[in-house]
Amino acid sequence: MEPTYTVSAARSKDAHSRTAESVFQGGGKGLQRLIPFLGPAFIAAVAYLDPGNFATNITAGSTYGYMLLWVIFGSNLMAVLIQTLSAKLGIATGRNLPEVAHDRFPKKASWFLWVQSELVIMATDLAEFLGAALGLYLLFDIPMLPAALITAVGSFAILGLQRRGYRWLEAGIAAMILVVVLAFAFQVFMAKPDMAAVAHGLVTPRFDGVDSVLLAAGILGATVMPHAIYLHSSLTQNRIVGKNDEEKKRIFKLEFIDIIIAMLIAGAVNMAMVIVSASLFHKSGLAVEDLEVAYYEFGRLIGPVTAGAFGLGLLIAGLSSASVGTMAGDVVMQGFINKKINVYLRRAITTIPPLAIILCGVDPTRALIISQVILSFGIAFALIPLIMFTSSKSVMGGLVNRRGTTVLGWMIAALVVALNLFLLVKTFV
Repeated sequence: MEPTYTVSAARSKDAHSRTAESVFQGGGKGLQRLIPFLGPAFIAAVAYLDPGNFATNITAGSTYGYMLLWVIFGSNLMAVLIQTLSAKLGIATGRNLPEVAHDRFPKKASWFLWVQSELVIMATDLAEFLGAALGLYLLFDIPMLPAALITAVGSFAILGLQRRGYRWLEAGIAAMILVVVLAFAFQVFMAKPDMAAVAHGLVTPRFDGVDSVLLAAGILGATVMPHAIYLHSSLTQNRIVGKNDEEKKRIFKLEFIDIIIAMLIAGAVNMAMVIVSASLFHKSGLAVEDLEVAYYEFGRLIGPVTAGAFGLGLLIAGLSSASVGTMAGDVVMQGFINKKINVYLRRAITTIPPLAIILCGVDPTRALIISQVILSFGIAFALIPLIMFTSSKSVMGGLVNRRGTTVLGWMIAALVVALNLFLLVKTFV
């Protein structure tokens, strides 16, 4: 039986994990050698493709054209470093970020970190659940409440892949990511963007007033996801176990390739959203901030098939990211406070807030945007401990950060925290 992605399973090292020695002695070169290490980053990358990204990216493209593409590019580079540190922590210590925090922080601090991380994951889960339900509503004209119930069933089914082993789950998630990639590749092809303007937007950092800065902060908040930081360290902590620093370094090098591939895909999809929105909406003088409006405008401007691709991407992204959010909630509860509830019960509980919002008639896109603001609050509480621990020789051993990596990590942390404080202040004040 292969391990499932829970902390309790991850702790059963000898029973379920593969040793680095057995993997490296298995022979094979190139892709064959890499295959055992592919997967964890793809599951973490789902968090970078959730419906919150749809909302911010469509708004950015329709309002400012290609101007904020460089923000997505830069955010994705930050995400590569952050997810690399998270994966490395799991490989070096055999423990995930919440577990290391539980071991090294006072009990009250661990409980605080658990509470805030649960709130952040609930806000993220709200966005994902509403996004999937909205996708069903747009594609099949199913009312939001029945669509939400169908979404719940779908997310239970995805979580059920865990019971068949981690490779089944990774394959399922990878297939769903592929659907989203194909959907937006088709949209970009149909939109026929101005490639010179795309290139200019990628390499020319600039803003156009306070509102563009605010939207850039929202893009960053939708890209750097706290629950992905917690989860990635869990996915690598005992997947393949190295018995010494040399083996752990070899594992890390191969896992880094997994991260690069997954983050490149996630970044390309996010940029495709902006490019399509800029090519169609901004060019037509439309400022679109509502996903339902975006769907119908896609249909009006370039046809129902393109609108369907958008709706399908939204549905698949919502379903997959909702399941990943549930897994992250399982990790933080077990790690920070050493308690556990059944993952299906957790999934059932987290369906209550979205259902309540739908019953109250709250606009789904508005709820998505609010959820991203709440999410911004939790980034610092995941990112700062991650940099602290990966910079500590006593924690990391031979995989401790190089000085340059630590300096860059703290610079990114300062930028992320500053931008999210700006977002919170501008939102509430």
